[in-house]
Amino acid sequence: MKTLSDTWFAEGFIDFELKKYTLLAYLQEINKGFKENKLYPQLADIIFHYNNIVSFRDNKKFLQNHFPKRLNGVQMEKLSLFYEQVIEDTELMKELEDIINYSSGQMKNTINDGTEIYEFVEEKINIQPVGLVPLDNSEGYFFLNNGHIKDTHVYQYQLSFFEKRDTRYRGIKTSYVDCWHRNFSSTYEHIKAELIKVKTDLPNPAVYVMETSLSFPVEETLLPIAKRYLVKFISSAV
Repeated sequence: MKTLSDTWFAEGFIDFELKKYTLLAYLQEINKGFKENKLYPQLADIIFHYNNIVSFRDNKKFLQNHFPKRLNGVQMEKLSLFYEQVIEDTELMKELEDIINYSSGQMKNTINDGTEIYEFVEEKINIQPVGLVPLDNSEGYFFLNNGHIKDTHVYQYQLSFFEKRDTRYRGIKTSYVDCWHRNFSSTYEHIKAELIKVKTDLPNPAVYVMETSLSFPVEETLLPIAKRYLVKFISSAV
């Protein structure tokens, strides 16, 4: 996927038409993925760039605290020096502000399109436990079924906690286990029993199944949304 550099709006010749062309070429790539219902890495990437450009506009004096962590020290220093130069140049500042205001608006519209797809996919996911759920459901398996395809993809998951600015979040780590073809004998309960028999490190795992009525790209859309949905589902049940 073609992407932008982290500081694309402040690099090279600061010209509105030039930066507009660069942005529109990037958004064309993002929208191409969205039209195929492919959200990742497109959605995460454009959100990063949107936060970058908004942070530069709204928090120019606090770059180090507000810019996303993907920026390295050299990039941060470059932006700091660039701002010092721009603040003394009224014409250059006006050009940059025009670039930022236009770009943030265009990016926001594209993010909204991606968010609508995300919410549509999430609404199509039905989740339910397989058998009894143990008291400790921070580790286990989830089964993923894509539309009417008879294959069940099995993933092992592990929830973790992390804190950011005095707020506690739940993260999820997953690994692919195997794929079962569903039939009369290969039920969800049967798959769970086979997992317990083979993977003895989890003798009493929490197991959830997530199904969709429509088919979506698994790696680019369904899996990342399902992982977030599982975290939300487990957190709401606590």
